[in-house]
Amino acid sequence: MSNLSFEEAINNLSDDDVKVRKEAIESLVGITDEEAIEPLIKATTDDNAQVRFKAAEILGSMGDVAVDKLIDEFENAEGKDKRFLAFALKETEDKKVIPYFVEATSDEDFGVRKVAVRALGELQAEDELDSIAKCLEDEDWGVRLAAIQALGDLASDESIQLIKDARKAEEDKDFKKSCNKAIKKAQKRQKAKASGEAVVKVIPMSTIKEMEKTNPQKAIKEYERYVEAKQAKDAPYKRLCILYRKADDYDNEVRVIETAIEVFDGTKKVDYFKKRLAKLK
Repeated sequence: MSNLSFEEAINNLSDDDVKVRKEAIESLVGITDEEAIEPLIKATTDDNAQVRFKAAEILGSMGDVAVDKLIDEFENAEGKDKRFLAFALKETEDKKVIPYFVEATSDEDFGVRKVAVRALGELQAEDELDSIAKCLEDEDWGVRLAAIQALGDLASDESIQLIKDARKAEEDKDFKKSCNKAIKKAQKRQKAKASGEAVVKVIPMSTIKEMEKTNPQKAIKEYERYVEAKQAKDAPYKRLCILYRKADDYDNEVRVIETAIEVFDGTKKVDYFKKRLAKLK
């Protein structure tokens, strides 16, 4: 664990030694200070890939605080420098970025186009079906694959048909397998929507728990997906309460506990959360 102060970490992002820059970027994980935005944006163009990726990840986790500045930088960036800004924007999960990703599906850089079309799916940009479908004709295999995944995310009859059409037109076996996987995912989402279930993409608990060590802010976001879906697993609620407690975020801890009490009402699991709520109040 780094003992760098905020000021030291920011200054060290410009150090000539890559080891120093790596330590600096790691020490900024979870930061929400607006003063970090400009240095982190600059770090997305670092010579080292690890520094670039981590800077983009931190910016994305900052959400509303950073999104407007990221949009400004994204519009003026070019080539590879734009890729990590695209990733950061995607990670904010803010729907205001949708128009910028629509435009970016025509970017000269294939990496930017790939992130852009993938983001449109993750952001459920249902009105941008044509922009996503256009990417099925892209010269880059990765962009076409990202378009298939995005169509699977939308999970509409129209998006599923587009995947089927692309599967039929493609000879590559791996691409066809990806189409089958996307169709299966889309149909599962359709059934969930029809039954009134919340459709939320979650990642394995073991992955999120490891994430707590390197990016607690991102871990909170991923645990929140379990709470949003009101899944009947008590571990995500407990871990989320612990993270909010460490951050002295009383209101969010109470919110999570009250949601857990609602979800687990009538089961033994509810006792833990009732006791915790009683202590807090």
